[in-house]
Amino acid sequence: MSHPLPPSSGDSAVTEPTEPTESIKYRKNGLTRGVTDELAENMTRGWADTERTTLEPVAQAAYTARRRAALSAAFPGELLVVPAGNPKVRANDTDYPFRPSSDYAYLTGDQSEDAVLVLLPTGGSGHEAVLYLRGRSRVDNGEFWLDGHGELWDGRRNSLTESERLFGLPCRDVRAVHADLRAATGPVRVLRRHDAGVETALADRLSTELDDEFEVFLSGLRLVKDAWEIEEMRFACAATARGFEDVVRVLGTDTETAERLIEGTFFLRARVEGNDVGYSTIAAAGPHATTLHWVRNNGHAKPGDLLLLDAGVETNHLYTADITRTLPVSGRFTGIQRKVYDAVHAAQEAGIAAVKPGGRFRDFHHAAQRELAEHLTSWGLFGDLSADKVYELGLHRRFTLAGTGHMLGLDVHDCAHSRTEEHVDGPLVPGMVLTVEPGIYFQENDLTVPEEYRGIGVRIEDDILVTEDGNENLSAGLPRTSDEVEAWLARLRG
Repeated sequence: MSHPLPPSSGDSAVTEPTEPTESIKYRKNGLTRGVTDELAENMTRGWADTERTTLEPVAQAAYTARRRAALSAAFPGELLVVPAGNPKVRANDTDYPFRPSSDYAYLTGDQSEDAVLVLLPTGGSGHEAVLYLRGRSRVDNGEFWLDGHGELWDGRRNSLTESERLFGLPCRDVRAVHADLRAATGPVRVLRRHDAGVETALADRLSTELDDEFEVFLSGLRLVKDAWEIEEMRFACAATARGFEDVVRVLGTDTETAERLIEGTFFLRARVEGNDVGYSTIAAAGPHATTLHWVRNNGHAKPGDLLLLDAGVETNHLYTADITRTLPVSGRFTGIQRKVYDAVHAAQEAGIAAVKPGGRFRDFHHAAQRELAEHLTSWGLFGDLSADKVYELGLHRRFTLAGTGHMLGLDVHDCAHSRTEEHVDGPLVPGMVLTVEPGIYFQENDLTVPEEYRGIGVRIEDDILVTEDGNENLSAGLPRTSDEVEAWLARLRG
């Protein structure tokens, strides 16, 4: 009798708890097809017990418990389901690096793929929170090396007992979650679009209206950051500043520097100090800087160009910074570059000044955009129209294009599904973190502006915490004025 061979690295075969080897798959063109009884028996022996019995709760465990309590209080008597999500195929049998859904990470502190947080109602009010996870793979039946997700393929996982110590809530085998969900009764709310299997298990009970409300609430729950989250944001900004310094050190003063070298240099810092980049890095040189989301990064930064670098380190707990600086590659701004840069800086100063508790979220946008309209008008770009009229008609937006900022946190555009009246139409509250990022973008082919402006793109972006008495610039470690930027470049380049 022979046993199926383990799938080749990258195979995504999943097995059931009873007989894990029954559903194992291997590549059609794999080199071997089975293992002997002797090898199968040999692989069950001689493995040390590695159970960890002295684990302490993760740093955010007390905070995640409070977040779950707020969620429970909002939906008494209802079954609440928040999946982490499943791996996504990149090509054939290889997946993208996994990142859990932000709401799942926010409520648990865990980052496991395929995991599911379930809040089971305990009566008229209150819930029991249960975390469904993939535990250790079994040695006695060969799962740990025969299964495509066995630990010899994917690495050691926490046991369910270890996870209970880490995350402070009961943990069960995720392979039982579908049956448990089908057996549960009462109204259900699910965070959609992350786990098709969970949605299938509850298919006859799903309500689009209830689930949409659930998503909106979860997003709104994250609008105000707690003390632990704010420290994560501080670290993300500090690590991102170090990544910008890395870029400056590789940026040639009299030779071209590939945008992808710039991107890769920042990525190295993100992987060394955090989990990843929080979003695709924008390394936009010359006219590429006039494309707001330039992520192709297939050009070169040349002496005399401006480099617009928009990048953020995502921490190991998945909070991201989002910072932009526009740098003169040669080390000094030309006259026209400085003129545009200083106008954007003045607009950012006006926007940051409008960030304060009790103000409206839109205030910083209006303040910055009004400042930009004043500068653009003073340069004669709108004929005889006044700045007031230009702003009223929105004509300045030809050159400013985007809004001036957004919420920031676990997502680069955080809390995107929250209620509009609490978010863009709402008041600023201490603990909110947002970006202020005005810009001017003169397209290379825009014949309505003098030739000297064409192809210049400038954005300055910082991450701002609303405090009790105003605001704090979390990314203030990076210079912002044109003079400071030039001095900073000179210092880092020696």
